[in-house]
Amino acid sequence: MPDKTWKAVERRIAKMFGGTRNPLSGRNSRHTSADIIHPSLYIEVKHRSRIPFYKVWKDVYAKAKSEGKIPVLVIHEKGSETYLAVVDAKFLAEVLNKQ
Repeated sequence: MPDKTWKAVERRIAKMFGGTRNPLSGRNSRHTSADIIHPSLYIEVKHRSRIPFYKVWKDVYAKAKSEGKIPVLVIHEKGSETYLAVVDAKFLAEVLNKQ
């Protein structure tokens, strides 16, 4: 029986970052509660048909590409001290793998 799509996506991301898919993510795992087992990164993968910020990301991506730049989308929730930077996982993996 073929893999569920979300499992295949987790495997692809794990390979991209040099980790392995956590078969028992969540509290059942002895390694980490993350989806990907990695020595220094906590990687959680969400595979959905619609994620609201994708519309904004596509616009940022197109504009950055037209200027020959690397797209970065920063998300900030009002009242929060946290700023999330969204980048293409392939780019991040490439940068990390060069170290």
